[in-house]
Formats: sequence, structure tokens, C-alpha cells
Amino acid sequence: MSALDRAEIDRALALDATWADRTREAWLAMMALAVFGDLKAPRIGGVPRLRKKALDCGERLRAALAGRAWIPQPRERLKNALATTLALREALDELAAAAGELDGGADRAAFGASVDALRAAVMDELGPRANAWAALLDRRGEADDNG
Repeated sequence: MSALDRAEIDRALALDATWADRTREAWLAMMALAVFGDLKAPRIGGVPRLRKKALDCGERLRAALAGRAWIPQPRERLKNALATTLALREALDELAAAAGELDGGADRAAFGASVDALRAAVMDELGPRANAWAALLDRRGEADDNG
């Protein structure tokens, strides 16, 4: 295979709309707890920093769910999807760590559970996809090396 098949790339990048909607709803529920929930942090400014991390996750989630038709080259579409997914995973890990530092508040447990649920929903779907995207990129790289 000397070039990436556009149809194959489009299929690989297509996300299930129902999953995307549920994931957006999970982020919104988590964000509502981050903004309006009763959360306490051991250090001054801990909760506002947590809110910024939650917002960053939302921005990265939006990027991960966005279409990539505007990127003309199939290889670049895959690279963009892979990079976006890795950035989202990193943001979710940072948010989970910040949630683990909370030390009080009536909504602490609910917030932690919502972060864990969001993280699981995202990575259960996008983790395997990221591996598949990397495999497609590797397959292309091998074709380039052999051609």
C-alpha cells in the first residue's frame, strides 16, 4: 500500500454520534459539579485551578469530537486525531489527579465519580481507536520505506 486510502481513513476516523452525545453530556454533568458543586481543596485556589483543568478537558474533548474533513491529506488527518486524543488523555489524567487532591465538600465523591466516568467513556472508545490510527500510520510508513 503506497498511499493511505481516503475511504479507509474516513471510516477509521468516524465516531459514533450516540457515543459523542453521551460523552458531551458526561462532560457537562462533570463541569456542573466543578462550577456549582460543594468542593474543598487543601490549598487556596485549588478549586479554581480544578475548574480550569475541567474546562481544558472540555476544549480537548471538543477537538477530539470535531470532524477532520478540513484537513486535506489523509495522513495529516490521522496524525491530528492521534495527537488530539493523546492531549485529551493527558488533560483527563491531570483532572483526575486534581480531583484526587480534593479534601472535602458535599459533592467531592460525586465529582470524582463523574471524572472517572468521563475518563473511562473517553478512553474506552478513543484508546483503541488511537492504537488503530497509529497502526495505519505505521503501515503507511512501512510502505514509504519499501517503496
